[in-house]
Amino acid sequence: MKATRLILSVTLGLALASGATAQEKTRRLLVIGQSKGYQHESISTAMVTLYNLGRRSGQWDTSFRTDCTAITKKSLKWGAKNLNDFDAVAFFTDGNLDMDDAQKADLLSFIRDDGKGFLGIHSAAITFLSWPEYGRMLGGYFDGHPWGEFHAPLVVEDPAFPGMQHLPREFTLKDEIYQIKDFSRERVRVLLRLDASRLDLSKKGVHRRDGDFAVIWARNYGKGRVLYNGLGHSRDVWDQPEIQQMWLELVRWSMSLTPGDATPRPAAAQAGRRPSR
Repeated sequence: MKATRLILSVTLGLALASGATAQEKTRRLLVIGQSKGYQHESISTAMVTLYNLGRRSGQWDTSFRTDCTAITKKSLKWGAKNLNDFDAVAFFTDGNLDMDDAQKADLLSFIRDDGKGFLGIHSAAITFLSWPEYGRMLGGYFDGHPWGEFHAPLVVEDPAFPGMQHLPREFTLKDEIYQIKDFSRERVRVLLRLDASRLDLSKKGVHRRDGDFAVIWARNYGKGRVLYNGLGHSRDVWDQPEIQQMWLELVRWSMSLTPGDATPRPAAAQAGRRPSR
């Protein structure tokens, strides 16, 4: 990917510049960075990246919170923003967040009934492990990271989807990739996965027997759009032009600014499977 980064930097610059004039209304993105367990150092980098992408493109304004007060449809004191003020919410979170049952219901309604967007970043899959409906909305839950932070062999499954077009069909990226449980291709459209044929499947902690290690997926949830992106543990990942361009387009998709087919589909024939022994 290094050989194409200069081109991607120029492409990203052009995309950001053109977005400011093409978009009639500036949307609003709420990024929640609350940690109730492991503290990810890359959360601040992710927030700044999403802020800069929105500001430079002119397509969205970003608000940051390290608490969940804004996750409600109730009016807040002193004119503070709530869910009604946003077009999409991004969680770079983990653990059981400070949300009561009413807030949980409002979050799901925001997506399902209001047709808004939800973006789960990396450890969003370790969030609310005891709240089943959150996992169903997201599309799966964390089930370990048996390879730790490594040069992950990645395969783009849907090069037509926003954010995937500019990526090589196969590439490696140094990052920490989660194994996902309670995940089914009957409910989500996989955009990016690990190449199981290049993984050590005998590694302790590998639980999936089908070799299907999804990394990024999209799904429809009622009227809304849900996107999970398992990349981003490493701060360095957020600085890469190709990753920034990917996020620019994925956020736009979540806000219904650009089309993208999230219809579930089965694994392609070449999707790596655990070899027989």
